[in-house]
Amino acid sequence: MRRLLIRLAAGAVFVAATACGSSDSSGSGGEDKGSGGTTTVKVGLIPILDVAPVYLGQKQGFYSKRGIKLEISLAQGGAAIVPAVVSGQFQFGISNTTSLLVAQSKNVPVKAVANGVSSTSKDDADYAGLTVRKGSPVTSPKQLEGRKVAANTLNNICDTSIKESVRKDGGDPSKVEFVEMPFDRMPAALDKGQVDGACTVEPALATVRAAGGKSIASFYYDVDPNLTVAMYFTSQQYARKNPELVKRFQEATVESLTYADSHPEEVRQILTTYTKIPEALLDELTLPRWPAEPDRGSIERLSELGVQDGLFEEAPDLDKLLP
Repeated sequence: MRRLLIRLAAGAVFVAATACGSSDSSGSGGEDKGSGGTTTVKVGLIPILDVAPVYLGQKQGFYSKRGIKLEISLAQGGAAIVPAVVSGQFQFGISNTTSLLVAQSKNVPVKAVANGVSSTSKDDADYAGLTVRKGSPVTSPKQLEGRKVAANTLNNICDTSIKESVRKDGGDPSKVEFVEMPFDRMPAALDKGQVDGACTVEPALATVRAAGGKSIASFYYDVDPNLTVAMYFTSQQYARKNPELVKRFQEATVESLTYADSHPEEVRQILTTYTKIPEALLDELTLPRWPAEPDRGSIERLSELGVQDGLFEEAPDLDKLLP
């Protein structure tokens, strides 16, 4: 297990940490304190649009009214957050669904507790896009054969989804070269010609478009129009030891998702507190959907693609993973 967690974390580097309260009278570490007092829990997030509901929920008091104080740390991707949660460094985290499927297929003890974010269900109008720079000769996914494409983490939801876009366009996904870099570096890498395409999510997508770049495919939509892109999760051990606290976190997160879905302007504003997006681009953002529940059918489709692309030695057990 130790070697497996090291492999899961390889290549994924923590880029920032922001404390929302390092300790309180209950102490830190997230042990279930019952109905009295406040418990601080450490949560691993990624500095992208997906996690805006947590920040809004924190601001609106959805967590504090349930006796939870969030201590947030930022990471490059779900592949880094998974081992941090399993090892106890964090009590909760967000991860793209493919990272969780990979972990479950390898018997890493993860357990999803709430939906994270979903695609918009609209082709060419999603909050994520396969982008190219201004003036690029690449106009379709198939033309990325023999070219470099940026993904925030390798062998993950970015490359397996883009491979599906290439496949649907009649291309050979095995001929696409994926390189790893953080989302916020992708716009500059495209402009400089360091990569030919990028797995770009908001707010980086708005930055690429502002520079004249464009999206040539909605890769999440190509997997499933209602794709569950990410989920919040904990470790199985933590869930067993702290069922009441996990339930309260789940309830607060679901309330936060619902609030974000119905308050788009507040989503745009909260984004400026944890990303570097210029305020001038806020109105250009395409917002995702934040349903209260994950879409099992879309997760099954991701599992099928993971098997096809060789990410899993055997198909994950969704009953063990999903809430």
